[in-house]
Amino acid sequence: MSTVSIHRPGFEPEEELHSGDRMSRQEFHSLYEKSPDGFKAELIGGTVYVASPLRLPHGTNHPVLSGLLFIYQVATPGVELGDNTTVLLGDESEPQPDLFLRVLPEYGGQSKTSADEYVDGAPELVAEVAHSSRSIDLNAKREDYARYGVLEYLVVNLADRRLHWLDLRTGRELSPDSDGVVRVRCFPGLWVHAEALLAKDYGRLMAALQEGLATPEHADFVRRLAAAHKSYRQSGEL
Repeated sequence: MSTVSIHRPGFEPEEELHSGDRMSRQEFHSLYEKSPDGFKAELIGGTVYVASPLRLPHGTNHPVLSGLLFIYQVATPGVELGDNTTVLLGDESEPQPDLFLRVLPEYGGQSKTSADEYVDGAPELVAEVAHSSRSIDLNAKREDYARYGVLEYLVVNLADRRLHWLDLRTGRELSPDSDGVVRVRCFPGLWVHAEALLAKDYGRLMAALQEGLATPEHADFVRRLAAAHKSYRQSGEL
């Protein structure tokens, strides 16, 4: 995240967003919607963070995790993957996480879709690919995600070559199992081989995920999502 303010032609200073500004989500959202295409900023704990240009390590590691989550989405009806999508969390929080997985509201998920097509409320799982932003991702963002109800949080820490796995319900950082696999709790069957993810070892990464998708726990989760969706449709018919 950048801490340098750069004036953009056509905007008065009071209409711009600058790192370190303090404001409400309503104020932030109003200004952000006026910003030029390609400009990225987030509101975390009432403070604005303007994004720095993304370096190659972020750009080459992001698709690896995104691809893994996409395959999980395809195998799990009722689950939705989001990539760099604005999330309306609270009165002082409007992040734009690298990735999230959520259970769709009509399948019993805890977030909603706003009338103007933003995610309203906390996705069940959020993931960030962290390099220059790792301090923010592991501190201010972690606190906001926990405060507003994100269940689990993955941070791919490129500088330290480490995958952080955080259970935000208990405030604990968890460790991969003895086989090196992170078995995400809120999405049964989402198995992430931490070392393979960081090494971009697609074979081991996909093998771990496919093993997770073949478990009874994943099959049961799919059934529960289908049952929730059926109940939702029936309630709408009343």
